[in-house]
Amino acid sequence: MRLNIRNPADFWSGLLFLVVASAFLWIARTYDFGSPLRMGPSFFPVVLSIVLAAIGLVALLRSFTVSGERLEGFAFKGLVLVTLGSVLFGALIERAGIIIAVSAITLVSAYASVRFTWKQGLAMAILLSAFCALVFVFGLGVPMPILGSWFLD
Repeated sequence: MRLNIRNPADFWSGLLFLVVASAFLWIARTYDFGSPLRMGPSFFPVVLSIVLAAIGLVALLRSFTVSGERLEGFAFKGLVLVTLGSVLFGALIERAGIIIAVSAITLVSAYASVRFTWKQGLAMAILLSAFCALVFVFGLGVPMPILGSWFLD
């Protein structure tokens, strides 16, 4: 049986969304869900996964009905660098702090672009680091270190 995929970009992005949503639902299955008034640790991941799965399903179904351009290749560089940036953020946030972690994810992810320049990347890293520190740490009171234990011990 051959699928009549008319829009490969929608097909692959929809499939990716469904896989990621399924993975997060699987991970969150053992946590307490809670209720909207008393949210448990899995409440937000489950709700977000359901929304992501719905978007993925719409994109997947759309790939069979709406024509799109043929894919010329797969952006492995972008996938690897954006994933690496996210992993770096998770690894750095506690030990290096929000300033370094946001700078790392910004620079590594931006490097995935064909239009990346170091000047723009550094400017964005500085602006986003300052913005995140102001909003999340000072504004919302999220308990994240501005500079982590690597710099304060």
